[in-house]
Amino acid sequence: MRTYSITKALNLPEYKITEILSEAKEEIHIRVEPYKRNPFVCSNCGNIHKGPARGIIEVMVEDRRMIDKRVYLYVAKRRQACPTDGRIHVESVAWVKPRARVTTRLAREVYRLTAITTNVEAGWYLGLDDEKVYRIDREMLEELFAQRLIPPPAAVNISVDEVSYLKYHRYLTNVIDTDIKKVVWNGQGRKAEVLDKYYEGIGKENCEKIESVALDGARTYISSTSQYAVKALIVCDKFHVIQKLNMAVDTVRRQELRKARVAEQDDVVEMMNCRQRFILLKNKANLTEKQAEHLKRLCEINEPIYKAMLLKDSFQEVYMQGNEEAARVCLKAWIQQALSSGLEIFKAIAESFRDKMQFILNWFRKKISSAVSEGFNNKIKRLKRMAYGYRDVEYFLLKIHQHCGLLNPRFLH
Repeated sequence: MRTYSITKALNLPEYKITEILSEAKEEIHIRVEPYKRNPFVCSNCGNIHKGPARGIIEVMVEDRRMIDKRVYLYVAKRRQACPTDGRIHVESVAWVKPRARVTTRLAREVYRLTAITTNVEAGWYLGLDDEKVYRIDREMLEELFAQRLIPPPAAVNISVDEVSYLKYHRYLTNVIDTDIKKVVWNGQGRKAEVLDKYYEGIGKENCEKIESVALDGARTYISSTSQYAVKALIVCDKFHVIQKLNMAVDTVRRQELRKARVAEQDDVVEMMNCRQRFILLKNKANLTEKQAEHLKRLCEINEPIYKAMLLKDSFQEVYMQGNEEAARVCLKAWIQQALSSGLEIFKAIAESFRDKMQFILNWFRKKISSAVSEGFNNKIKRLKRMAYGYRDVEYFLLKIHQHCGLLNPRFLH
């Protein structure tokens, strides 16, 4: 009766328990056999082979815990020669994960756990070593990737952005479907050839269906998108445009801070040090009374910072215009103002904005944003920190899909 109950609890398709080999406080060892011998399915090629078996071996595989005990199953597998390579292979059992010595149920549990915690913590919880968790998780992700992401899912509105994954300017390119807010493709690098792979993957017909692409203004992404998504509206994202201005203001602050330190102007140094930088980057409307007074004093005693803040604030008027033509006039006036400011960093930005003027103004045609990309970038950086970095870049790309894309177990049915 007990053996029958455990058979029902395990629910192994076409297999039954024949013997409980041993049972301890923390684990149980069970021998299982099939009800009947099915055709031999080769674990090498996946085809059915006929002919006599070349012997039987017993393989131990681990299953999910049962009544708080680790479960080890001893499964008899036939051996037979495979015509494809002439070598002898064991048969494939549907509920046993090939090469992993675990059941598919346990493999799914590993995959679900690694979606919410690190491989080390998942291994500790399940009693598996880190290397085994890595192999199981990677194999599961590769299988799901082949099922769901080859070819890449086509999208109508996308956002393209890069994220650093390693020191010395090593980047990944991520493509996000802004309608479903999921990563649908990623690749190593940030050159035009990298993004080309996504467009080539979805095909010419789907490329022509893309309506809008939000970018950070990178020339490589613009070049690739212009070549493939010929009907798409390319939009330089407002978030990144404002971010460039904030970075320019901070560059001016650092330059003036160095000058003040050389001149031993301690009061100016105190007002411009890194603890005060957020005041320069903050929106004027969000400043407290004390912060506004601090900014006013700083602008009074330092002309370059005054000019930088003036240019940063005046640019906001571009996005306050009611239509594209009014914004064009405002943007042209701002570019002339920046070119005559005497600030090299703002001159460079003005020239860049002049080259990409139409892409900036396309925001008035479709207010698509790549802010979702920045949110995912933060999640990706958190994922990297949790694991203390990834040596295997291909695995890291799969983990991004698991945490931020269509391979997340929450969205699999």
